[in-house]
Amino acid sequence: MLQRRKPDPRELEPIELASKDELQGLQVDRLKWSLAHAYKNVSHYRRMFDRAGVHPEDLKTLADLAHFPFTTKSDLRDNYPFGMFAVPREKVVRVHASSGTTGKATVVGYTQHDIDTWADIVARSIRAAGGRPGDVCHIAYGYGLFTGGLGAHYGAERLGCTVIPVSGGQTEKQVQLIIDFKPDIIMVTPSYMLNIIEEFQRQGLDAAGSSLRIGIFGAEPWSGAMRTEIEMRAGLDAVDIYGLSEVMGPGVANECIESKDGPVIWEDHFYPEIIDPDTGEVLPDGEEGELVLTSLTKEALPIIRYRTRDLTRLLPPTSRSMRRIGKITGRSDDMLIIRGVNVFPSQIEEQILKEQALAPQYQLIVTRDAHLDKLEVLAELRPELSGRLSHEQMGIISGDLQHAIKVHVGVTTKVRVVPAESIERTLTGKARRVVDLRAKYTG
Repeated sequence: MLQRRKPDPRELEPIELASKDELQGLQVDRLKWSLAHAYKNVSHYRRMFDRAGVHPEDLKTLADLAHFPFTTKSDLRDNYPFGMFAVPREKVVRVHASSGTTGKATVVGYTQHDIDTWADIVARSIRAAGGRPGDVCHIAYGYGLFTGGLGAHYGAERLGCTVIPVSGGQTEKQVQLIIDFKPDIIMVTPSYMLNIIEEFQRQGLDAAGSSLRIGIFGAEPWSGAMRTEIEMRAGLDAVDIYGLSEVMGPGVANECIESKDGPVIWEDHFYPEIIDPDTGEVLPDGEEGELVLTSLTKEALPIIRYRTRDLTRLLPPTSRSMRRIGKITGRSDDMLIIRGVNVFPSQIEEQILKEQALAPQYQLIVTRDAHLDKLEVLAELRPELSGRLSHEQMGIISGDLQHAIKVHVGVTTKVRVVPAESIERTLTGKARRVVDLRAKYTG
């Protein structure tokens, strides 16, 4: 990896170096505005606040936010398409939306002020990751209704980067453009970055020898082992960006390259809480639970105590004055329960990446047999080993991984080691790690 650029304090915004009292004073003022804005202009929030017996004027301290009701994805779907907007539709300059593959899409809107704010915080995020004005930024997040591509694009332009708006897919072309245009930064999902690295290898090229020095990866959970894998094979610093469309898009939080110890939440725009996902009780910093976010400056779609379903914890400030989140261990709604054991895909991924013979491509197949759930793990051999190992050797690898999963995750699985490139690849977006076939089984 190339030597990291250390941040110059003169490049940071004053709020990134603010004292705790200064930051909290700003948060209280902005929370009061955001609660009043939502209550006055969104009938859903007015009903929910009234039902809970709270009013925006009840907020005197940050702790008072715990008295206000949560917002969930179903609230946005129930008010589809524009019922959660707090400004007239003609004041909304852009609309994004989720794919809606599990129901109605969640629709989000932005005023021009929101777009400017979003560009500012993504620019701040890229700078925290080590990017600087004049860098060439290759954006392979999907464009369109998905917030990733345009969110990254406007932020990179705001910072002063030269933007290559490739979007997702066309992996051969991605590699060709990286070779020809020599970008410094790539912004993409970690799973698709693995596809790009594999394409380098297919073309007989060394990804670690490319011009890329910074990878800003997000839109799906990825483990520390995955970071190590990508950094080793691509020869860059892999930095975590966090965001979700309902709250803003990419750039809600971002790691700092000098510490790489968890994404810093930009707390001047988003107030974080960690709650017990079962009881809704607010947990102290350091304890793991579900991340809840409240927007402090959004005009078109203020979001109050949004349950992200992401499981993590709040950590103290290090490189900036704001708190960090730990690695996302999973989503409360993605958790698999296999014969009474809670299993997250990231736990399986961690064990796979400990096996030197296995690539970081895997898939979990869930089935049901006589009312009992069964989990099969498909794991790929590294390309250089495909076709070179005997059935006995592959059996040993399968057995070792099966044992490791049993010991460290606590669930019995069937493990099947398959040749390289056997598992489906996503052309864009997030990897399909879990295939749940239980609905097909009724006996």
